Amino acid sequence: MTELDARPQAGDTVRGSAPADGGVREKGLGGNSVGLTGSAVLGISTVAPVYCLTSTLGSTAGEVGVQMPAVFLAGFLPMLLVAFAYRELNKAVPDCGTSFTWTVKAFGPRLGWMCGWGLVIATIIVLSNLAGVATSYFWLLAGEVSGSESVAALDDSKPVHILTCLLLIAVATAISYRGMTATKGLQYTLVALQLVVLALFVAMALRKAGSGDFAVTSADFSWSWLNPFAVQSFAAFTAGLSLSIFMFWGWDTCLTANEETTGAAKTPGRAALIAMVVLVGSYLATGIAAQMAVGTGASGLGLANPDTSDNVFAALAGPVMGPGLGVLLFLAVLASAAASLQTTFIPVARTVLAMASYEALPASYAKVHPRFRTPGRATVVAGVATGVFYTVMTLVSEHVLVDTIYALGLMICFYYALTAFACAWYFRADLTRSSRDLVFKGLFPVVGGILLTAVFGKTLYDMWDPAYGSGSSVLGVGSVFVIGVGLLLLGVVLMETVRRRSPAFFRGEVLTKETPAFVVND
Repeated sequence: MTELDARPQAGDTVRGSAPADGGVREKGLGGNSVGLTGSAVLGISTVAPVYCLTSTLGSTAGEVGVQMPAVFLAGFLPMLLVAFAYRELNKAVPDCGTSFTWTVKAFGPRLGWMCGWGLVIATIIVLSNLAGVATSYFWLLAGEVSGSESVAALDDSKPVHILTCLLLIAVATAISYRGMTATKGLQYTLVALQLVVLALFVAMALRKAGSGDFAVTSADFSWSWLNPFAVQSFAAFTAGLSLSIFMFWGWDTCLTANEETTGAAKTPGRAALIAMVVLVGSYLATGIAAQMAVGTGASGLGLANPDTSDNVFAALAGPVMGPGLGVLLFLAVLASAAASLQTTFIPVARTVLAMASYEALPASYAKVHPRFRTPGRATVVAGVATGVFYTVMTLVSEHVLVDTIYALGLMICFYYALTAFACAWYFRADLTRSSRDLVFKGLFPVVGGILLTAVFGKTLYDMWDPAYGSGSSVLGVGSVFVIGVGLLLLGVVLMETVRRRSPAFFRGEVLTKETPAFVVND
């Protein structure tokens, strides 16, 4: 099938309330495909709450103990503040390039390009991890349903695992290729399944805690669990905070789908805030219930047990929910990873589309499918890159794969913080016009950006230690540091390569830096 080069020419207008200056371009995406509810579901689905909980509950408990709920709240705060920045920027410039486009308009092409790179590489890492988790739970669920341990053990075969993983990536890529409306009902079902199963787990964990079945490890609820200042050390707090921030990553998918959303200037921002509230409520309820039932110890069913901390629900499903209902938890994790695998293609494909539309990447990536109105080439390339990345990392070393995932937090803090600061600088002329503008366009984004920058700096410092992550090192330097910094430096190299081929963008002639005229908010 052919694709349509949808790149408009300079001077075309952008949908929404923003003035059509500064080179903002229409991309040719299918408009009015998603409403408020659908946009919020996209955000929740991309975050994948059940997957995040099973993979980080144990690690977070291992870092901060019973202060885990407090760290969830602490991680929610900068994300909420940055969400306000996204909302305000989206009102002025509803562009699917989001962080890339807005940072270019605030700080210029180089920082904007690196911000886009941070989002793209973070998404590729997450996609590969999601595919791996979905593969593992596919075989785990197959083993439970068939009652055969040999079926579940197929996941231990590296060739079988990789082939299954590549198949899941191919299916997710094909679904994303067909557009927003292709699986809208399926996404609603999968998100509803996750939230219902989490609610059931919380209820049964609280009942177990009260029954005394886990008397050796269970703990009585204390309000001190919500006190972040009770964490034993600052290093432990920042490590837990980095994990918490990862657990909220993905809500900005609501914004990257803005050109395909009804009411592009307002709906995505509102949907992002709704998604954030649902997520923090789910995390707090699950974390508190799990701590009350099994505690945060490092032995037995304790959340911090190193033998089970990377996949908590696999260990707790049977003891907490029983063998019958426990299968639902396996199904929910698989559904969570599979749903997120499909929706996580949205931000990377649309960011690449926007970068190509503004000549920051080769023009071939600016094509949209004439029927599905999706960035077809960008979606397929993202799928191929994910499959290659996961296969290579798995074959090279499991330690390298683990360390790459640990480096993810660095990328997330990098591009979220840049976007937050871009908001305050872009709207700098508005900040003295009203208290509302001062708070939502200036104060909240700056505070959120500072918090994320602090986590970025502390994480960078901790990564130098080989003990961080898998414990491997390169010439005495932690592998996580080498991978994280190496990926950012790779972005610089690619940027310079593109600059030689597309000098107009880097001269500021395509997407221009600007201070907007004052926009009255409803």
